Amino acid sequence: MVFQNVGTMDLGMQVARGAGGSATGGNAARMTMDAAGIASGQAFLTSELEKRDTLVRTPLTSVTYARDIPMRVGGGWAEFVSAMQVGYGTAGGSGDNLHHAGGANGIPMIQANFEKGMYKSHMVAMGTRVMWIDMQRGNMTGRNLDSLLRDGLRLTYDKHMEENTYVGFKRYGTTGLLNNADVTITSAAATGSSSGTTFKSKTPDQILDDINTAILVAWAAAEYDRDAIPNHIIMPYEQFNYLATTRVSDLAEKTILAFLLENNVAKQNGVDLYIGATSWCKGAGSSKKDRMAVYCNKERYLAMDELAPLTRAMTGPNTEQFCYDTAYAANVSEVEVFYDQTVLYVDGI
Repeated sequence: MVFQNVGTMDLGMQVARGAGGSATGGNAARMTMDAAGIASGQAFLTSELEKRDTLVRTPLTSVTYARDIPMRVGGGWAEFVSAMQVGYGTAGGSGDNLHHAGGANGIPMIQANFEKGMYKSHMVAMGTRVMWIDMQRGNMTGRNLDSLLRDGLRLTYDKHMEENTYVGFKRYGTTGLLNNADVTITSAAATGSSSGTTFKSKTPDQILDDINTAILVAWAAAEYDRDAIPNHIIMPYEQFNYLATTRVSDLAEKTILAFLLENNVAKQNGVDLYIGATSWCKGAGSSKKDRMAVYCNKERYLAMDELAPLTRAMTGPNTEQFCYDTAYAANVSEVEVFYDQTVLYVDGI
């Protein structure tokens, strides 16, 4: 007895056999046998010989915005976030100081001047659509299509928040941590080999001098307020990885990064300095130079409001498209820099 591999066939329209009993159409013409199985005389389909990897691989990405700025949640669907500031001065009295010699001259009187800063917010809206037939097929395969789409929606939202945090959006007229127009921009010192400014052209001591100079410039602009000592530095991954993997010397085990963290001026004044990396610093400086941002990462000095976190706004059936549509929305503010003098940009590292 000879076994014949008949593969799979279309069970649609039946066609009568032609003269002589041969099949000239219908199922016989629609047989979809596995070519490899026929050639080898085996009775296996290609799909039966698969090892299925159950891991569903998602896009490669990273988000760091929540690390680099204080996030505040709450406020609803407001269009602006306001922040109050007060300044003090004196009026009256004699001379330019608080000395009072008695007599007819009055004493200086303290005055307060309140100001309100306004920061814009914008609405983020996205949606998902799940076809009815795909829901049924998902039930057969055990795959939750709605959950899969929500993961993609969350990824899209996080990428939006990344851009909002670091550079803002031109269409909204906003800026971010790395391109605020009120922040002072400096250039890295040309103390490296061949008058270079990059970290790779400098010794560990010269790099430490760059870090300490940046910290001291920002701290001096804050009138050496001890609460405003810069505690956060971000730079491109290339520079960070160089610091993290290059030893101070051939005879030392300590990396340049460890050397910087132990000997910087913030550390000597009781503040733990964080040095990290983000891809947004790459080419963020003047003339597309790499930028390092030095600032005090505390809510008093800068923040970003997630007024209404990303949430499901509404879900409804769409009979015309035979699907279910779901809308999601959030309300977020631009980056709010309350004390721009506590931030410093260093280009050319």
